[in-house]
Amino acid sequence: MDFQHSPRSLALQEQVRAFLDDEVYPAEHAFEQQAAANRAAGDPFRTPEVLGALKDSARQLGLWNLFLPDERFGAGLSVLEYAPIAELSGRSGAIAPEAMNCSAPDTGNMELLAMFGTDAQHAEWLRPLLDGRIRSCFSMTEPAVASSDATNMELRIIDDGDHFVVSGTKWWSTGAMRPECTIAIVMGVSDPDAATYARHSMILVPLDTPGVTRQRSTTVFGYDDGPHGGHGVIDFADVRVPKANLLGPRGGGFMMAQARLGPGRIHHCMRSIGIAERALELMCVRASTRTAFGGPIAKQGVVRDWIAESRIALDQARLLVLKTAWLIDTVGVKGARTEIAAIKVAAPRAASFVVDRAIQVHGAAGVSGDTPLAEAWAQLRTLHLADGPDEVHLRSVAREELRAHAPVAG
Repeated sequence: MDFQHSPRSLALQEQVRAFLDDEVYPAEHAFEQQAAANRAAGDPFRTPEVLGALKDSARQLGLWNLFLPDERFGAGLSVLEYAPIAELSGRSGAIAPEAMNCSAPDTGNMELLAMFGTDAQHAEWLRPLLDGRIRSCFSMTEPAVASSDATNMELRIIDDGDHFVVSGTKWWSTGAMRPECTIAIVMGVSDPDAATYARHSMILVPLDTPGVTRQRSTTVFGYDDGPHGGHGVIDFADVRVPKANLLGPRGGGFMMAQARLGPGRIHHCMRSIGIAERALELMCVRASTRTAFGGPIAKQGVVRDWIAESRIALDQARLLVLKTAWLIDTVGVKGARTEIAAIKVAAPRAASFVVDRAIQVHGAAGVSGDTPLAEAWAQLRTLHLADGPDEVHLRSVAREELRAHAPVAG
């Protein structure tokens, strides 16, 4: 088991740190101001202008599409090589991932298109996504069913001559409300009489197709996540889509979902560790400079405990994520399925603890918009549900443990 970063990864990490220090962090205030102005003007999903300049700079620096291991389309980094870069981008999660064209859900969608798309699909959607000319969303979760069990989904993909007809409603389609979002990867039931995990397919649905209605965006603890395109509720009313838009094999929806979610969970988990590392730094600075009861807060034993526990929790989570990235690179997503489930619990849990303690040290300022902590907490709390709730992943880990110790027949 070798977690040593390659020379190329180490060099890119240094470049990303410099990009954050020199350009991203100084742009955060302008980004928030522009997002607030767009919101006040009734256009919350408009992209803040400052992001365009950052994208241009990242592209010129070679910090573009680093997430994609397929050398035909991306940087060709392994999952382990990219993991620490994802952590660094998470330190400014509102800006840095998109500035480097490495933000969800586009990363997962580009991976799906790279792995399963046809040449025509590459030309029409993958290339524009890689160039940052369009955005995309992933429509899987539905409002009318318990989506913790994805086999519950009800949207239908019905065969009709040279088209499929897509009918149903999706929500939490992150990024769907942005004007740049032109394509959705939609998962639904295409073969209702097939075996459980062969009933579903994925299809590419342009969002300007007749019958597609972006109804509204859901909020996260009051945050509209406007600059990132919100979390759309989308109605598909008898939407006719050419059969050429089917992504991958018919009935392969669950197989492709697992292929998408494996590396994607590494990205999510490392970005969550990145924002938590920044929260720990803010906590230490605040504790060292804020005076209460006759001395710096940092002299309070309970605060020192929080700082120590935070360091331990983050280092433990990081090591588990890096182990999982190494396993994906060496034995594949299927061979790392237990660890993938484990990090989806461990990383958000550790990061949520750290951000929560940082909020406590900041007092009232911690729950305000004057620091990045409140929004980070809201995002991390959501991560306990996104890509499957913690309980589903714990169930998966427990199932594998029990299987390893099952009585041998006879």
